Amino acid sequence: MNHSTDLPSSVEMAPEEFDGGIVVVCVILGLSFLIGAPGNLLVIWTILRHVKQRSHTVLLILHLAVADLLVLITLPLWIYSLAHYWVFGEAFCKAMVFMINACMYSSVFFITLMSVERFVAVRYPFASAGWKRKKALDKVLLVLWTAAFLFSIPVIPTQVVGTDSGEEHCLYRLYTSAAQELGCVLLETLVGYIIPFFILVVCYGCLCSRITQMTFKSKRKSTVLIASVVVVFAICWTPHHIGNVLSVIILAIHDSLPQAAENLDSVRDTMTFIAGAMVFISSTVNPILYMFAARSFRSSLRDTGIQKLFKHISSTSPGEGTKELSFVTKRQSNQTTNSSHCESEPKDQMDILINMCENNPS
Repeated sequence: MNHSTDLPSSVEMAPEEFDGGIVVVCVILGLSFLIGAPGNLLVIWTILRHVKQRSHTVLLILHLAVADLLVLITLPLWIYSLAHYWVFGEAFCKAMVFMINACMYSSVFFITLMSVERFVAVRYPFASAGWKRKKALDKVLLVLWTAAFLFSIPVIPTQVVGTDSGEEHCLYRLYTSAAQELGCVLLETLVGYIIPFFILVVCYGCLCSRITQMTFKSKRKSTVLIASVVVVFAICWTPHHIGNVLSVIILAIHDSLPQAAENLDSVRDTMTFIAGAMVFISSTVNPILYMFAARSFRSSLRDTGIQKLFKHISSTSPGEGTKELSFVTKRQSNQTTNSSHCESEPKDQMDILINMCENNPS
């Protein structure tokens, strides 16, 4: 049987080999909790309390903050278990790692959906408006949460509490075969990184030339904000999945090139020690990005900058608010001498509007 050590997000590590690394990881996790938990709580409270009309983007930010918060509130337990040992039993170990994996899958899915939403809103604003009217987003969010929990099921049979130097740690995965380990690693990397990252690259590759051409500042600001969330996602998750790729390579060459496999295993253990902590940083940084984006909004005693940011995104979000559509409609009506004729032929007017948006991207 294959016995490998593992962080909550499938990051392999060996506590006895890198005591100095444990201190670094504990510091990183501690800062992530102190900054990220209050930050995500602020985002959730601000949206629920102060933003009544919520756009697609703001709703996705809300669900992303919930997923990140659920991950971050477990950090005190992980810090204690890394510094000392696991005292909560194997059942609780499995349950907590399962929840963390599900929330991390959810975070990746929500970031990907935000990018797709930006792409649709910029390139196909009328389609975005139709999506809003059909209330499709609620159904999509339910599907994504369900998928995240389903993809995390492999954690339940493989996560175990292992003993190291007489102390128990909830850091281990126990696989019954190399094929099982390969399947779990590939599933996590394909679904949690490669496929979403490919979608992100395609969406922002198509939008890159249009961001600077946008005439509506609200659309440009929200697009750049979500793009920064995507960049942070790539920075924080890439080292972890490089470790997963190394795991696949080690499994492939273990029998034919044992010495090379051993060397790669050492490299993987060293790099993923910090990479595992970086995964938690991804749940911490997003509220900081929102604060940074909100700096341009004047705050008052009643309305903080971040409140105005979310309200502004919701009230001017393309396809949901009507400012951009009304602007195009107004521009079209100014060019039309017979407004009553346009009202009597709504289908022709809609065709004209679509052509205008395609010829004059904003």
